[in-house]
Amino acid sequence: MTARATPLTWLGIARLALVQVAIGSVMVIMTSTLNRVMVVELGLAASIPGALVALHFAVQLLRPRMGFLSDAGGKRISWIVGGMTVVALSGFAAAGATVLLGTHTGWGLALGVLSFIGLGVGISAASTPLLAYLAERVEEKRMAGAAALFWILMIAGMIVTAGVAGTLLDPFSPARLLAVTGGVCGIALLATLVAVWGRTDGIVVNAFRGTSTPDGRTASFGDTFRAMWEDPQSRRFAIFVFVSMLAYSAQEIILEPFAGEVFGMTPGESTRVAGMQHGGALLGMLIGAVGASRFGTLPRWAAAGCIGSAVALLALAFMPSLGSVGGMKISVFSLGVANGVFAVAAIGAMMGLTVRGKAGGAGLRMGFWGGAQALAYGTGGFMGAALSDLARAFLGSPSAGYVLVFLLEAVLFVAAAGIVLSVQGTSRTRGIAPIRRGIALSEPA
Repeated sequence: MTARATPLTWLGIARLALVQVAIGSVMVIMTSTLNRVMVVELGLAASIPGALVALHFAVQLLRPRMGFLSDAGGKRISWIVGGMTVVALSGFAAAGATVLLGTHTGWGLALGVLSFIGLGVGISAASTPLLAYLAERVEEKRMAGAAALFWILMIAGMIVTAGVAGTLLDPFSPARLLAVTGGVCGIALLATLVAVWGRTDGIVVNAFRGTSTPDGRTASFGDTFRAMWEDPQSRRFAIFVFVSMLAYSAQEIILEPFAGEVFGMTPGESTRVAGMQHGGALLGMLIGAVGASRFGTLPRWAAAGCIGSAVALLALAFMPSLGSVGGMKISVFSLGVANGVFAVAAIGAMMGLTVRGKAGGAGLRMGFWGGAQALAYGTGGFMGAALSDLARAFLGSPSAGYVLVFLLEAVLFVAAAGIVLSVQGTSRTRGIAPIRRGIALSEPA
């Protein structure tokens, strides 16, 4: 028989979400605040922080490996704390690298590269076991709500961190940067310890522990990863995650420039437009969480969010020709709502597929899909900016470049909707196959 740990209460889910808040708080310092300091205060090329951010996404391709190792050892809590420690140290080191860039560019770049590699490794080591731990301990009816709670608290934490850190950094000085960043990283690590205090790894049986191949040897990471990829349901969901997140991430980097170049908005006005999208996303998360818990299925809600995002992007693509600022704002808010519905339902579906059919291997499966998400994020932002620039150069119009990107994103969202509905179709007849390439995913006695 498979033993299951006691399901988490809403309070338990909220406490565990502190880890996600901690990760988001350090990320906003490293990917936003330090980005601005490098470009504005230090006068560096924007490509330098851009490359560092892309590097940390590339490193997150380690997520499947980290998930597999947390499966094999069964020590998810240790992985969460260890990973968050690396994240916190990397955040402080990145602040040091930023200060060093002002006087010793070479050494500063070297430390910056190491810091962002550390950020990618730490997020992979903490976030992947965290989501696997959550998936193993949340009742299916609460999965959408748990996903919404995790991401709403993370976004709220990022907003608070950005606001408080921005206030404390004025007037700017290298010493203030180190002090503020060190404080954020220290609080993030403390919040993680509070989140996992008193928690154990429980008695969830790990399906990948002790598995073997036909020749009798213990199954390696490569064996189990191939088994995962050969399962149609797992593979289709990974493709869905990649395609949908590619569209999602491509829009983020061009939205404010679009508002500024096409509609002549000031930086403050375009930032408020981006805030409307984030507000819509929070509303969409609540709609998705409540709706998915009452009727329908998570894949269908994810598909609905994708279709809604596509419709909003199509509307946004028509706004330059209409010259409607109000219409543009409504489209952006609607895009945020649809994005929120899609995000919550997709994460909830991911959690459900992680544990459905058997009790273990949750870390590898969560890492498998998390790696697809990281790859999409890393390429999506670059793709959105690059395609916009290329279209502008060849079509001779700033608005034409943005319109082309919005239309391509809409196509990607429609494709993602079809893919996730096909995942639902396969899940009705079979779960994630427990045996592939002769690897028996057996449970210990």
